[in-house]
Amino acid sequence: MKFNDKFLITSVSPFYFEKDKEWYISNYTELYSQYVKKNWLKNDLLFFSIGDYFLQTKFLKILNEFGYVKVDVCKYPGEYSHRGMSIDVFPVSFDRIFRVEFEGNIISFVSLLKGEEGKVKKTDIKFRDNDYVVHLDHGIGIFRGIKDGFYVIEYGAPKNSLKPDLLYVPLDKKNKIDKYYGFATPSLHRLSTQVWNETKKKVKEDIILFAKELLKIYAKKEVASTVPLYGDDVFEKELDSSFLYDLTFDQSEAVQDILKDLEKTKPMDRLVLGDVGFGKTEVAIRASFRVVLNKKQVVVLCPTTILANQHLSVFQERLGGLGVNVKMVSRLNSSLENLEIIEKTKKGEVDVLIGTHRLLSTDIGFFDLGLLVIDEEQRFGVKQKEKIRSLKEGVHLLSMSATPIPRTLNFAMSGFKDISLIKESPIKKSPVKTFILPYKEKIIEEVILKEIERKGQVFYLHNKVSSIRLRVRELKKMFPKLSISFLHGRMNEKDIILTMSDFKKGKIDILVTTTIIENGIDLHNVNTLIIEDSSRLGLGQLYQLRGRIGRGINQAFCYCFYPRVLKEKAKLRLEAIMKANYLGAGYEVAMEDLKIRGAGNLLGKEQSGSINKIGFNLYCQMLNEAVSLIKKSDE
Repeated sequence: MKFNDKFLITSVSPFYFEKDKEWYISNYTELYSQYVKKNWLKNDLLFFSIGDYFLQTKFLKILNEFGYVKVDVCKYPGEYSHRGMSIDVFPVSFDRIFRVEFEGNIISFVSLLKGEEGKVKKTDIKFRDNDYVVHLDHGIGIFRGIKDGFYVIEYGAPKNSLKPDLLYVPLDKKNKIDKYYGFATPSLHRLSTQVWNETKKKVKEDIILFAKELLKIYAKKEVASTVPLYGDDVFEKELDSSFLYDLTFDQSEAVQDILKDLEKTKPMDRLVLGDVGFGKTEVAIRASFRVVLNKKQVVVLCPTTILANQHLSVFQERLGGLGVNVKMVSRLNSSLENLEIIEKTKKGEVDVLIGTHRLLSTDIGFFDLGLLVIDEEQRFGVKQKEKIRSLKEGVHLLSMSATPIPRTLNFAMSGFKDISLIKESPIKKSPVKTFILPYKEKIIEEVILKEIERKGQVFYLHNKVSSIRLRVRELKKMFPKLSISFLHGRMNEKDIILTMSDFKKGKIDILVTTTIIENGIDLHNVNTLIIEDSSRLGLGQLYQLRGRIGRGINQAFCYCFYPRVLKEKAKLRLEAIMKANYLGAGYEVAMEDLKIRGAGNLLGKEQSGSINKIGFNLYCQMLNEAVSLIKKSDE
């Protein structure tokens, strides 16, 4: 932050990096006054001016003590880089990078540069400065921002020139541009050449061959049929009116899409993609009710007992008063209770059956199964899904996810699975503030105390079952007055539910947990998440875990700590989760995950070369077109 002739850098501590620019402007005079009077404030504040006598080594030492991380290229708040007589530092107290230049032991000049936080972040643009993009007519270039009402794209330099060409695309033509996703750094195309058209032509030929192979594989699926399921206006309106909130436009569209699918003779295969807390469960409840009204059964498959138990509560609350019998098969029940539920399900006396992998057991059967709902479908393998679907032909499939795995996203984008996007939050809430930081006990201590002071609770992610009890003991030494417990997947299921119940009731201040909390946890008073080593987690995991907080009206904070040495893919994941720091970013996270991990089983190595040439989005679009053309020609 710069005020008059003074520049301010603060330490990387919760008190300072959670303040916005306006706070520093309002409190600058007081900060500087206290800085001059109280020597201990120099542990957290640094004021300096052009012309100050300052040893460069001392400046670097202060940055390290403040918690800043040295990187090759400074991009995010809390980072610095050092080259020769110049130091770039991105203060957590400002939205620009300071480039501090030295002449000997004098600060000779300070310039302001844009970092990632200072760039355009509008989600409708879909891409950021320096992203590779694909223009439908001109090929792959680099997005260079917006200027005078145009998107600016840089292309390769013409022959006999070192200066790259720039293409100016009107803002109302943004449908011509898409973000480039591939598995290698692409080569830039040149304007006014035939290379791009020839590339598209060759890729299209490969895609047609590939599409024919896919259609053979899925021919059986296309000819499957089922009985149309029609609604009952009176009962469905009663369910709709009992919902405490208004559906968002996207939710309403998803519900209508699903109900139309259920009225067809072809079994539904739809993916509902919506960010955490965006109301996917309500969509599933309304779909389930339509199926039950037609005297058919619904099975809801969940990845964890915690999520299954939560769904049991919500489904019973929403549907129980309408005469729908909702049950759960789980180790929480006695063997006798489970046996009784299974037998009633086989007789058709259970309308909605909820459970985890237990539902895949051979003793599970249905009287007339109509709909399979798979929540957090990225947690299940294809064989598991096909196993339960094979119980009866003609079963409708509804998959739900905030971050679908690349393979499922491929299907959705390639015409083999319908997709409904829920992009709008049902209630007004703020995005979770996310910080990527090197591991430091001091910061963790400050973060926890800050949350406890505002009467909140903390998730502390320690993803090692073998040492989780030791971590609890260490935290109890730091916070002897707080209630601290732990949770992991190897615990008895009854203990898991009991611990979560105590946490929900506020009896536990800090819950040290593994990734068992990744899916479905909805606790409004837990608004700080500490991830001890975020470098070991996948991008989808990071995104889901962050979604466990910020469910209520209070501002939530996620602290992703990492070791000093980061592998390249881990660095990419952390950069992606930092960029996706806005509501509704699940779709972009899934695409970034695709970029990092590859295209999965649907698009194999043979297709990767074609994808790299034109980008994944255009590849899927052309594949979809090819499938449609082949289908029409076969009719």
